[in-house]
Amino acid sequence: MDYCVKIKKLVQFEKRKWVFLVGLVGLTHLFCQSLMLPYGNALLSLLPDDKSSVVVTAEDDDSSVKISIVENLGTLAASNLDSQSLLVRRVTSTVGRDIGNDDDKGSVGTDNQEKMNPDPDMDDDDDFDFVEDETLVNNSNNVDMDKEGSVMQIEISQQHESLSQIGEQGDNIMKNISVIQLAKESPGVVLDSETSEMKDKNVKGGSVTSSPLLIESQVSTTSSAEGHILMVNNKLSDSTNGSSVKKKMRCDMPPKTVTPVNEMERILVRNRARSRAMRPRWSSERDQEILTAKLKIESPPILNNDPELYAPLFRNISMFKRSYELMERVLKVYVYKEGEKPIFHQPILKGLYASEGWFMKLMEGGNKRFLVKDPRKAHLFYMPFSSRMLEYTLYVRNSHNRTNLRHYLKDYSEKIASKYRFWNRTGGADHFLVACHDWAPYETRHHMEHCIKALCNADVTGGFKIGRDVSLPETYVRSARNPLRDLGGKPPSQRSTLAFFAGNMHGYLRPILLNHWTDKDPRMKILGPMPPGVASKMNYIHQMKNSKYCICPKGYEVNSPRIVESIFYECVPVIISDNFVPPFFEVLNWDAFSVIIAEKDIPNLKTILVSIPEKKYLDMQLNVRKVQKHFLWHAKPLKYDLFHMTLHSIWYNRVFQIKSR
Repeated sequence: MDYCVKIKKLVQFEKRKWVFLVGLVGLTHLFCQSLMLPYGNALLSLLPDDKSSVVVTAEDDDSSVKISIVENLGTLAASNLDSQSLLVRRVTSTVGRDIGNDDDKGSVGTDNQEKMNPDPDMDDDDDFDFVEDETLVNNSNNVDMDKEGSVMQIEISQQHESLSQIGEQGDNIMKNISVIQLAKESPGVVLDSETSEMKDKNVKGGSVTSSPLLIESQVSTTSSAEGHILMVNNKLSDSTNGSSVKKKMRCDMPPKTVTPVNEMERILVRNRARSRAMRPRWSSERDQEILTAKLKIESPPILNNDPELYAPLFRNISMFKRSYELMERVLKVYVYKEGEKPIFHQPILKGLYASEGWFMKLMEGGNKRFLVKDPRKAHLFYMPFSSRMLEYTLYVRNSHNRTNLRHYLKDYSEKIASKYRFWNRTGGADHFLVACHDWAPYETRHHMEHCIKALCNADVTGGFKIGRDVSLPETYVRSARNPLRDLGGKPPSQRSTLAFFAGNMHGYLRPILLNHWTDKDPRMKILGPMPPGVASKMNYIHQMKNSKYCICPKGYEVNSPRIVESIFYECVPVIISDNFVPPFFEVLNWDAFSVIIAEKDIPNLKTILVSIPEKKYLDMQLNVRKVQKHFLWHAKPLKYDLFHMTLHSIWYNRVFQIKSR
């Protein structure tokens, strides 16, 4: 009996020891993972991804549709993905493609097209017209690769419902999904009017056979008395051959919400006072240097007159001057060497997206004042990639899919996070990128969400964070060797045209502008696309140099190169783009040298311009000439030029976003 009691006590003791040991190992594992993971969250790494996919298969012998859940696209059988899958295909051919001369948004034009094109954001392609997160996948058994579009994925984001509930409601879901069609770009897919099946058009002996379709769509879940119904966010349209889908793109519709400039200013003040940046995991001497600089910037000496700066251009010239001096004295930047050309370390210095290229060239080109080789001495970390080259290298034309571009940058951020400890210390808050392509906000979403983003597409409804991100000027550089060619314009007294615009009908806003003002007033030269040719291009420049106001309406996105062009040719810019954050918004006073008009006020455009007193116009035109130097690129950077203004805004926003440990 005594032996039995001893054995029981021994077993209970050993059991407690093992429980304690297992718990200790688990805690150690979580602690180590928290230091190693790119996003510093070990608990999240143990949970499944919150995104799943729905695989929909249409069969020949039955009009019903099978539905199943795939936790990750990577779990699909390898045999279903051909080596030329559009998920991983790269465009490697460069025949007839001139990147530096490209002035097409979302497409690549030929050298001749660029040379003859007077419109800075000319676009003859429809690559902008995409369904977000749509991915074309090749099915090696049933789908012909030549028929792009016969396999389509629409990503499903699960936010409220479990996967089991989706499976149970599969029949109801398919009643909504079965009528979804491929766009006109996918001629190989048809809709069977009797069974509502999507079929791959394979005409053999007069018959049509169907192929399995992989559909992944963003859906939202709603609760009702009958259960949870998934609603597909696609709009249907009728065609002469039957029902087909043509989703109306975001760029073709006015914004649902509008944030006026005065509200943007309130957001800037609020974000200055309450930073949302991640608190550093451990303290650093560099953080203390920035915090010390912040105190000096907030209480600068009063600047009454400065020979190099013009006070009316700035929100607070004293703070700007003090911040700029401290940037020159304190700031150190480490540039990551990781990344392969042409996406990394290969600047494009000509065309519509030249801003990101010029900054990369001047930042990496041995700028000894700011660069350090030891990352431990850096206050900021630069990720030198080109969003233009990312699109050029990886995007498959007419695929309407950018997922692989985003995944490429995600892999890059995870690589530097695993190799260096600096990303994990702040969650990327002291890292920055400079990107001018329209797709950059999408490509850097989530995995680079906490970084400082200098973006041309500065749309507050597209994720742009006022007070943290920087609105990068979109500069159309016509000559890489001489970026200052044709600089300047006529004096105010010789500007006979009240307002000028010429350009392609991109987006929804420009047709409205032309509808109201084309051929309505001789002083309002509101034109459509100008004809090709060198003479036409020179006429475009002449008109800007000869006009009092240059109209800068949004195109597909909120940004436009005409804003900087207007300043370049000393014409007062008239910005018509709701939700657009003007460049260097945190330091410049745009009311001093521009006119910002709401989109709804286009019918009153002339009334607004004519009502501006002549004295105010002359002041604005003078201010345009004064602010011009802040928007110019130089082969060797000059004080207060566009390179230094961009770097300063990145530094300035970091100063006011940093948190102490």
